[in-house]
Formats: sequence, C-alpha cells, structure tokens
Amino acid sequence: MARGASLVTTADGVGLGLRPVHYEHVLNSRPVVPWFEAISENYMGLRAGAGGRPLEVLLKVRADYPVSLHGVSMNLGSTDPLNRAYLARLKDLIAKVEPARISDHLCWTGVGGRNTHDLLPLPYDEASVDHVAARVRQTQDLLGRRLLIENVSSYVTYAHSTMPEWEFLAEIAKRADCDILLDINNIHVSATNHGFDARDYLAGIPAARVREMHLAGYSSHDGFLIDTHDHPVSDPVWDLYAQAVRRFGPTPTLIEWDENIPPFDRLRAEASRAEEVRDAVIATAA
Repeated sequence: MARGASLVTTADGVGLGLRPVHYEHVLNSRPVVPWFEAISENYMGLRAGAGGRPLEVLLKVRADYPVSLHGVSMNLGSTDPLNRAYLARLKDLIAKVEPARISDHLCWTGVGGRNTHDLLPLPYDEASVDHVAARVRQTQDLLGRRLLIENVSSYVTYAHSTMPEWEFLAEIAKRADCDILLDINNIHVSATNHGFDARDYLAGIPAARVREMHLAGYSSHDGFLIDTHDHPVSDPVWDLYAQAVRRFGPTPTLIEWDENIPPFDRLRAEASRAEEVRDAVIATAA
C-alpha cells in the first residue's frame, strides 16, 4: 500500500540487497530492516514504463521501506555515447520509486554497443578523469539527480596509469560534483591483488563525498582474490570497515550477497554484525 507523499526517503543504518529469493519473505513478514537496495536493471524493463512483476514487488516494498537504486550498466567509463534509452528507463524508474540514492560503478561495461556484463577497470590518468567526470556530469543532468560512483575490484593494472586509484576516484568526484559509494570489500580485494595499503586508500578519499559503503564476501584462488559476493564478510574486511567508520562516520552501509544466497535471517545477522562494528567504533570515538 503506497503512502504517497509520506514515503520515507532517508536510508540510514545497515541495509540489505533486495533479491528475488527473498521477495515473499519481505512482503509477508515485513522484517526489521532500515532500507533495501535494488539493482536498477532488474526493475527497468526494456522500455520506459515497463517492469513487470519485479517492479510490482519493488513498489510494494518501497511502500514500507526506503530504497536505493544501484546500477551495473551505466557504462560511465566507456568511449561509447551515453545510452540515452537506458537513462530514460532509469529516470522513469526513479520517478516511480523515489530512491534515497542512485549509484553505479566507476568502470566501463561495454564498447561498440556490446555489453560485456562485467565491471572493467580504467587507466588512472588525467585523460580518463576528464572523460569520466564529463560523462558523470552529463548523466546527472539527464537524470536530474546526484549520483554515487562506486570503486570496483580489479585484477589488472594499466602500465600508463599515473595516479593511485583513490586519487582517481576522488578527483572524478570533485570534478563531476558527485558522491562516492565506497565498497570496502573491493578496496581489500584490490589492495591484496595489487599490493597497496588499503589504509592509504581510505586516507585518500574525501570524507564529505562518501554517502554509502558496501560490505561483501570474496573468493580466494591461490592468494588472488575475486569479488564474488558469495561468502560472508571476511575478518580483514570487518577490520577495514572499522577503520572506514573511524574516518567517515556512521555512513549508510549495505550487505551484498548475490550468489549462494543464504536464508534471510543469515543476511540479517550479517547486518547486525556490521551494526556492532559501527557502534563499537562510534562509542570508542565518543
């Protein structure tokens, strides 16, 4: 039952991803969760105004909970023109859902009109900063909303990169005047794979730009980490999250779990641990 103008649009605390396997539980049980994140593409349909059953569920959930929209296909780093048809469908979804935040990834996902269905890293240099910042500004203008851009996990580096990833992310956020979704798991994964200090990453991000954080699990293959979102949050990531809370404060946080998804109560337990870590840090600071 929609509440119209009374819809809550603030999404604070530790939220959970809304996934199809938990639709019925959320609709029927109304669990105590501060907010849900929805993957934008799952609810947009192939044309503006479409969306089908998933959109129907999302709108029912939205009547009772704040929702953020998180995309995987904005293709902000590509040399292709912005996909205006995609952005029109996203804008239509935004109007229906009234999300607390809208986010996508600092990466490219396709070129030549072909989608790789992967989040591919960029070279960290001035040319890329100029290119991506301009596209983020244009996207914000088209949507009429401020974006959060998320750091991705990476498995390769570019020989001609001229700056560390955190400087690249911070500079794009500054030039585009957008906000940051800081994925703590991705920082740990990339730091392990590439041999940099995750603490340097946190120190290099402007605190005023960080509006959301993500926590997830990864897989390890001979010491090489893959961001698979199919495990609980690891102890090193919990430790890094505590450091992030010290730097950025009690920022809205999401538990991501997209493969081998456990029962809802297990997800909620993971969120409770994030709350405990957050509260312990805040209490110590106070």
